[in-house]
Amino acid sequence: MNLTVREAATMLNVSEEVVYRWIRDKEIPVHRVSDHFRFHRAELLEWATARGIRVSSAEFHQREPERAPSFADALATGGVHYDVGGADREAVLASIVRLIPIEQEDRDVLFDFLVAREAMGSTGIGDGIAIPHVRNPVVLQVPKPSITLCFLANQVDFDAIDQKPVTTVFLLVTPTVRTHLYLLSRLSAALHDELFRDAILGRAPPEVILEEARRVEGSLSQSMPAVRGPLK
Repeated sequence: MNLTVREAATMLNVSEEVVYRWIRDKEIPVHRVSDHFRFHRAELLEWATARGIRVSSAEFHQREPERAPSFADALATGGVHYDVGGADREAVLASIVRLIPIEQEDRDVLFDFLVAREAMGSTGIGDGIAIPHVRNPVVLQVPKPSITLCFLANQVDFDAIDQKPVTTVFLLVTPTVRTHLYLLSRLSAALHDELFRDAILGRAPPEVILEEARRVEGSLSQSMPAVRGPLK
């Protein structure tokens, strides 16, 4: 869907002037169509997630035509993993790919995809967190979507926007782009929720993290969760 400047501003909870400034500074993904600026919802959502920008609560109520996947269930499917090895980005990504619940023949393809994405720019979003697929959904023939959460054994330089080394990585694998965007919107909201973020930064046990994920998901059906501020 193509969004106007006004619609993009509403989605990002900022003024139109701020959006125009981002356009002038070439900071925001935008397209020129017949002398008008237009935005793709998918690109904006993933750009906002990478920047730690909280999007409008209306985004979290846009569900797929079929039964929407559960954020907490996807996290349970992908699993929570501790002390994941690797001294640099490629080594970390190789370790993570081995943990993802996908067919073996997909692992080499996925690794190459992730390495190529990192070459385009950092996927570190701040506070030691990285989401390697940001702005490039990982879509594979999988029976269920997954969010794999990995706590790294070492601090690794991802050239993040806040220059902090990465210690935590989320990786989404979904069967469709729309499912990816739906779950990414949930993850984005969760990372702005104080209790969920504390559980992540404190490397809480899996059951605590999943409990917080279920709580955040429940809160999104009513309103946006409480926030502490941008992940910067």
